[in-house]
Formats: sequence, C-alpha cells, structure tokens
Amino acid sequence: MDELKNIIRDVPDFPKKGIVFKDITTLLADSKSFHRMIDLIAHRYVGEHIDQVVVVEARGFILGSALAYKLGTGVTLVRKPGKLPWKTRQKTYDLEYGTDTLEIHEDAFTPGERVVIADDLLATGGTMAAVVDLVQELGAEVVECAFMAELEFLEGRKKLPDGKVFSLLKF
Repeated sequence: MDELKNIIRDVPDFPKKGIVFKDITTLLADSKSFHRMIDLIAHRYVGEHIDQVVVVEARGFILGSALAYKLGTGVTLVRKPGKLPWKTRQKTYDLEYGTDTLEIHEDAFTPGERVVIADDLLATGGTMAAVVDLVQELGAEVVECAFMAELEFLEGRKKLPDGKVFSLLKF
C-alpha cells in the first residue's frame, strides 16, 4: 500500500493555511496505480452480491464508477441540490461552519438492494453519514462505505455504521 500512498501528493496550506491537502489526482493520472487501487477495492466485494455502487459528488464519481464497472453493477448518483432531473430525497447535514445538502433520486433502489457507497476520502464523516441516511431511508442495505483513503486523525468513521467502513489507504 505504501507505493499507492506515496504517489498521493501533499499540498501544504490548501485550501487554507494550516491544512495539508491530499491530492489524489497524481494517483488517478498514473494508470498502473489507478488500476491497482480499483482492483484492490473491488476484490473485497467479489461474491458479495452488490446491486449498486452509490457515488458521492464529485471525486466519488471517479472511484465509484470504476468500481461499479469492475463489479458489474449500476451506479447511483448523490449530488448537490438541483443537479438531479427527477424527484429527489434530500438530507441536510452539519459542516464545521454551516450546513450542506445532498440529494438522491427517490426511486434509486428497489427495497433490499445491497449497495456499496464509494467516495475518494473519509475525513470528518459528515457527508458520508448523510449519504448512509439517504440510502437507508430509501430501503437499501448498506454493505459498506468504501474509500480510497482515510484521514484517521479526523475520526470520521465514528459517524458511520460500525463495521461498515473500508479504507484502502490510511493517513
């Protein structure tokens, strides 16, 4: 895993002073590393009967779409308000300074469908907790929340269902 971790670039003081941003674009641009990362995550779900991969705007679209392709499943989008064309269910959640809202199509799942929710990075967990709520409200079973990377010091997994978090890389 170190070779994948080492390809991710640290950008100091972005987006503001004191933050070290984990820039995943370097991993995504390297075809060998990108393929390996997707293969490693997908291998975890082979034989688990996954019906959908739920992807979170925007970088989650990259990871989740490749994962869904590898698993032979469909993709369900979670987006900011006003971006989805059909009837939606929405969830507003707290940020450090304010709130944000996400939406999903209200007919995204057949009750009981098994889903993996995929995003690039687990930080504080607020966004993913809102997505888990939306998915469960629509009657789907969250098999796991899958991340390419996790910032462990932010303890985001504490906001997510116990035993249902997988992060390939941990910082």
